[in-house]
Amino acid sequence: MIKPLRSFTEERTMNKQQPRQLKIELGEKESEGIYSNLALMTHSPAEFIIDFARIVPGAQKAKVYSRIIMTPQHAKALLDVLERNIKAFEDKHGQIKKVGPEDQARENIGF
Repeated sequence: MIKPLRSFTEERTMNKQQPRQLKIELGEKESEGIYSNLALMTHSPAEFIIDFARIVPGAQKAKVYSRIIMTPQHAKALLDVLERNIKAFEDKHGQIKKVGPEDQARENIGF
């Protein structure tokens, strides 16, 4: 099930306004998803940019398949919801083991 980072219902409830249901449309093409084993991130004072790419082990080149640009506030909301979901996953399935050298994990996410 796909959930928004923060729904309008949550936003309005936090502001003591009448809750409203947010309907999300997911097209057929988007529902297939895009596989990524490499994520690169950069930021400016106004936005975070996350590039999702694929790389074949041993290759010298990766291709970016999707770029997401968001405000710092939405990036922080993404971090919060990702942390909650990882915790829920690990509570159910056990700890996720990291792979690859620590230095690589600090620079980007990939194999």
